[in-house]
Amino acid sequence: MKFNSNILLLAAIIIGGCGVKTEKDSPEVKRPNIIYILADDLGYGDLGCYGQVKFSTPNLDRLAGEGIRFTHHYSGSTVCAPSRSALMTGLHTGHTPIRGNEEVIPEGQLPLPDSSVTIAEMLQGAGYVTGAFGKWGLGFPGSVGDPLNQGFDHFFGYNCQRYAHRYYPAYLWQDQEKYLLYGNGWNSANTYAPDVIQQKTLEFIRENSDTTFFAFVPCVIPHAELLVPGDEILRQHLGKFPEVPYVGGPGADYGNGMVIAMYCSQENPHATFAAMVQRLDLYVGEIVATLEEEGITERTIIMFSSDNGPHSEGGADPGFFMSSGGLRGTKRDLYEGGVRVPMIVSWPGTIEKGLVSDHISAFWDVLPTLADLAGIGVPETDGISFLPSLLQTAQPEHDFLYWEFHEQGGKQAMLKNGWKAVKLGVGENPRAPLELYNLASDPTEAENLAAANPGKVEEFSRLMNEARVPSEKFNFGNGP
Repeated sequence: MKFNSNILLLAAIIIGGCGVKTEKDSPEVKRPNIIYILADDLGYGDLGCYGQVKFSTPNLDRLAGEGIRFTHHYSGSTVCAPSRSALMTGLHTGHTPIRGNEEVIPEGQLPLPDSSVTIAEMLQGAGYVTGAFGKWGLGFPGSVGDPLNQGFDHFFGYNCQRYAHRYYPAYLWQDQEKYLLYGNGWNSANTYAPDVIQQKTLEFIRENSDTTFFAFVPCVIPHAELLVPGDEILRQHLGKFPEVPYVGGPGADYGNGMVIAMYCSQENPHATFAAMVQRLDLYVGEIVATLEEEGITERTIIMFSSDNGPHSEGGADPGFFMSSGGLRGTKRDLYEGGVRVPMIVSWPGTIEKGLVSDHISAFWDVLPTLADLAGIGVPETDGISFLPSLLQTAQPEHDFLYWEFHEQGGKQAMLKNGWKAVKLGVGENPRAPLELYNLASDPTEAENLAAANPGKVEEFSRLMNEARVPSEKFNFGNGP
């Protein structure tokens, strides 16, 4: 394993905690720049390095080969907003403030409260320049949940996850001003928004290459709708797959000039999906190339993951692409296919090449990990730093992972000691039957072993109740 000054610093952080010297008082060693890239609805099996064979993802595969690939990493939730809330706050969905998708009209979602401590606030307070580029979904413009009020110095992209259903929107947000995309409209497509967001991401990296920065890059790809420019990336896939055209639904007018389709019609949904993931892969390659051009590769750590399992909307076909990687379920499920996601971490010169880790980790672990990387104190969190896994040292483990989901009748799930418990219909029946699976022998959750294990059923039922605290809004319809 290659050691450098960064590893020596990180070892000091692990041993010495908050007393370690940082960049400000130790100019010989720089804390790393941090880039966290979050795909939208990308499944566990949608990358070549996780088993995808119908299209290629060379840049992400290379990133994994130059760092570490996690095989048991879990998203914060099985849909957008609560997953991002768990990521930003380091709290699972039994504790994090935003536990479901709740819309605000005309634009935005229920905001993170001002009392929340986010990754961005933590790093901003430690001297990092912070920027977010992509989809936010945790507070409408100007609210306490606006990214500029949650620790980001800069924001560019979609504030509203509902508006992010459109790949050719009329505008995006640049900080607190609208950034107009001329030529885009309901029946016209001139400027592909993810391409513009990508350019702003690269500009942020270049402009801050001589300081220490945190770039949060929550890309909207490959979330439905299925739509991508008709360039070479798409052309190489046209005619490659059998296709069943998708016919989109009607639009909805939310006022303020925001007309949003359910999803656009698409003649070639399979080819378009493959091209979208390859475009995402291209973006990752451009980020890596920019770090190389700026000479900051070895002092920048890149993390890549997805907000939940693969979707089935807009003509997407996760079964055809084996997007869940053979696991049960998709987006909106709390089975493995809905919450187990890719996780790649690369830091050349510090993380050993070609590592594969089966450490069980989740979105709420990212905050304490980044705190360790920055050498700062960790706010209250449900997470455990996985920095030891990156450095191949002794890694503490979770007692359990817990999720709750407040759509489709209400769901709960818990993973503990290789056993997975799932409850459905919790909104109507808090004592709903519990399903129980042994993931060690049954990774596809095919055999419910609840009847044969009444003791474990009782234990998981009790732990699920203890794992959550009441919420003003998210209590499965049963009040606080």
